Amino acid sequence: MATAARSARMDRVLRPVHRWVWSDAGRRVRKLLAFADVETDGGRDILRAAEVTRDPLLRRLYLAHAIDELHHGVLFRERGTELLRASGERASLLFNGNPLPGGHGLDDVSIEGEADARLLAFLHVAEKSAAGRFATYRELVADDPATRAIFDEILRDEVFHMNYTYTQLARISPRAYRRQVWLARGSRLWNRMVRLAAGVGALMGTVFLTLLYFVLMPPFAWLARRAATREPEGWAPVSTRADTPPTSQY
Repeated sequence: MATAARSARMDRVLRPVHRWVWSDAGRRVRKLLAFADVETDGGRDILRAAEVTRDPLLRRLYLAHAIDELHHGVLFRERGTELLRASGERASLLFNGNPLPGGHGLDDVSIEGEADARLLAFLHVAEKSAAGRFATYRELVADDPATRAIFDEILRDEVFHMNYTYTQLARISPRAYRRQVWLARGSRLWNRMVRLAAGVGALMGTVFLTLLYFVLMPPFAWLARRAATREPEGWAPVSTRADTPPTSQY
């Protein structure tokens, strides 16, 4: 378990950012509540996978996995609510305390019509990533024994999920299970890049529109107002010409 739960390399690089997120009581509460939603949604997705699979062993394992994920959601929500009540603050929707990924990312895969091999590979990669991340979070909440105990319990489940998905993937796809794992990793990486690009595009659009309205538009507004002062007030007579047809608006 110790080897499987080691922090991922990227999480170790981003450790200062993780520490900043968990060091603030408000961000900690919002992070836990965000985890509750992610774990609960993941549990529902895996429960649906248990309904659609034709493999009886996978059905039982998926069902146990879904129960674990739903239980994790309850643990995170209860602990977040306790901390929220203790602080006397209200949950803020402006910043949900989740600048870094923290869940399983099951929104990246479709349950309906998905082959068991691809779903197992995706779950294995997701659970491995979550185990490494939760190991980092467990170290960063050493000042909060109750929250640390929750991460300890969840981490044991994540390691089991990581192991069973890999074992079952090798069982149902003995010739291509390694390829399936690499494809799942590539898919998650691609989806993260797409989300990052979308976020950067949204940020650039916000900056551009801000510059447009507050930097470029004021000079034109000033010039328009200055030009308006030169125009005579009231109605201005329009000269008529003999060659102008009577039906013309000019």
